[in-house]
Amino acid sequence: MTIESLDQAITRQGNPVELLRNADFRAFTFPVAPEFSNWRSEQRAWRRSAALLDQSHHMTDLFLRGEGLIELLSSISVNSYRNFRPGVAKQMISVNEQGYVIGDGILFHLGDGVDLVGHHVLADWVKYQVEKSGLEIEVTEDPNSAVRDGDPVFYRYELQGPRAYDIIEKLTGEQVPQVKFFHVHEFTFAGTSVRGLRHGMAGEPGFEFFGPFSEGARIREAILDAGEEFGILPVGSKAYSSASIESGWVPTPLPAIFGDDLRDYRTWLPASRVGSLGGSLRSADVQDYYLTPYDLGYGRSVNFDHEFIGKQALQDMASSPARQKVTLIWNPEDVAEIVTSQLRDGLPAKFLDFPKSRYAFHQFDEVLAGGKRIGVSTDPGYVANDKVYASLACVDQAHAASGSEVELLWGEDPNSDKGSVEEHRQVRVRATVAPAPLHDYARTAYRSNTRL
Repeated sequence: MTIESLDQAITRQGNPVELLRNADFRAFTFPVAPEFSNWRSEQRAWRRSAALLDQSHHMTDLFLRGEGLIELLSSISVNSYRNFRPGVAKQMISVNEQGYVIGDGILFHLGDGVDLVGHHVLADWVKYQVEKSGLEIEVTEDPNSAVRDGDPVFYRYELQGPRAYDIIEKLTGEQVPQVKFFHVHEFTFAGTSVRGLRHGMAGEPGFEFFGPFSEGARIREAILDAGEEFGILPVGSKAYSSASIESGWVPTPLPAIFGDDLRDYRTWLPASRVGSLGGSLRSADVQDYYLTPYDLGYGRSVNFDHEFIGKQALQDMASSPARQKVTLIWNPEDVAEIVTSQLRDGLPAKFLDFPKSRYAFHQFDEVLAGGKRIGVSTDPGYVANDKVYASLACVDQAHAASGSEVELLWGEDPNSDKGSVEEHRQVRVRATVAPAPLHDYARTAYRSNTRL
């Protein structure tokens, strides 16, 4: 059977936006329980006590090794590789020639090679660049559990919360050392060596532990047993999906791969590798859906100490970024109106799910001020810790101050053909601008290189 390329699919449809808006979107089901207790308590655990989040199944691992690898990665990354070495990880961010984001992921230096962890979007771009380079680089892909046969290569468990260090000290019998942000420390507990990255999805204190999947069940049991006296809760897939709202991470920007200069890549890329597009933003110009590293709050990661695709464009943007990442706190009365519209006669608003209500892989809702578009909202959901419905957004600098009042459009008009979209009407939601990340700790202390 011939596999349709992304470029062929666009030619068939006539426009990339229409192709993606009507692409089928199904919620992936991973072998992690939706809830172990309830998602509200699980959300609160990472702020009040400790939470254990299972990352073993929903990300792609791309293992690479070979001569010239770091130089190649550097040429397609906005990040510097000057201090990249064994025991260090970094957020890899790739952009196109115009400076728009293609994808991001976490790159681990494993000593004899690297492991790129994240959604498959960036992994595909890296695989293409490796093939194009002609370098003898070994590439092994471990896809997520929705498409993989068998177990993952690694388990990944994130232990985070104000009691996380207490739990680690009970596990190891030693004080947790000062470990720099995005550095890996080797712990010993449960009868084995366990690598831990100082990092966490919800922007709280803790480590991301990883190792051979065959040891995962034993490690998980040991962490939960040690954490019982400290109020640890295992986190199910529902609460996990909402962690990004608190940490301020936008998980799936639309890959900026639809320009004429990347047609060869779209010819190489199967159409099935690009996800659906949803939300109230309605434009035939796919560039209106693109985001820059500065839009996403990644300006601190952009480093001009090397040559890379998109360098000149980002240098031109650096002094005056157009947009800023913020959190939008939705008006509770407008949220209640959306919910109660499901219980009354007449056409309801787009269903608002809890704790997350992203109904496309790439979610873009229009943000307005004075009736004009001033940004885009992504990744909406409920934060039990603050009792707010919120979303991450990228808005014009003039409207990015905390306390600014804006509106967002919720729902599609016209409704797309995605299976995740029911017949509904579009509504306006008042919202107040707040910082991103939402909480002081995540903004000010999370990346600190001292023990907190």
